[in-house]
Amino acid sequence: MRLDDGRESENIEDRRGGGGIPGGGRSIGIGTIVLALVAMYFGVDPSVVLNMGAGGPDVQQQASVATGVQHSGRSGDDALAHFTSRVLADTEDTWGELFRAGGKEYRQPRLVLYTGGTPTACGAGQAAMGPFYCPGDERVYLDLDFYRALQARFHAPGDFAQAYVIAHEVGHHVQNQLGIADKVQRAKARTGERGANQLQVRMELQADCFAGIWANHANRSRAILEQGDVEEALRAASAIGDDTLQKQAQGYVVPESFTHGSAEQRMRWFSRGLESGELKSCDTFGARAL
Repeated sequence: MRLDDGRESENIEDRRGGGGIPGGGRSIGIGTIVLALVAMYFGVDPSVVLNMGAGGPDVQQQASVATGVQHSGRSGDDALAHFTSRVLADTEDTWGELFRAGGKEYRQPRLVLYTGGTPTACGAGQAAMGPFYCPGDERVYLDLDFYRALQARFHAPGDFAQAYVIAHEVGHHVQNQLGIADKVQRAKARTGERGANQLQVRMELQADCFAGIWANHANRSRAILEQGDVEEALRAASAIGDDTLQKQAQGYVVPESFTHGSAEQRMRWFSRGLESGELKSCDTFGARAL
């Protein structure tokens, strides 16, 4: 992936290294991450797993916030942080252009780097939840250890796999700005658990498709893709499909409990956005079959 000469975003909040929640610097094992994700899929409180793996930090504490990438004392983390900042900047450029072309203004999200746990407008943010977007404060939250989990546990290495993760979360921000997120939340409130899960799957697959749109336009404008990059993203999408995670955790799949989509669906919707580069191709809510 060619981003070495790209600018870095000004919308990074670095809460690593002493800031954030007390106990937030404790390491959470990769296995704990997987178990917590699966727990959420089945309606189990993930804090049960998180407290075992990380000591259950008190999320009521106020996080100290540093703007921009700060030196963490771990050179590998610093390199990942700068890479993350460049990917975020590239999404800003791409979505800014697309919104302007549609007569709208793109409001850039902020991305919070943290270790272990941090407070958010959506409640407790903990590393075992994986990267996530909070519409309440329009922030993407990321513990850099997830990149290591992506490689070691999910067998999806590569810089473009990491970029796909960021672009997916930014896709949720795009949904928020377009009013899609609010509509989905209202629709989920009017249905039962199974219907809410189905709506959430469509939400997640659309974010995958939006990640593909970013890759399409960024490559056309700045030639960011190298040989093997698309395959890296597809491996990541497959590795974090609901069916893949459930098979790893318990040996069988419960489609009714899916909240993000199967491996095949996630790969297909990312590919659709990548191939078309058009928002209309990402209408997961109007699709008869996912």
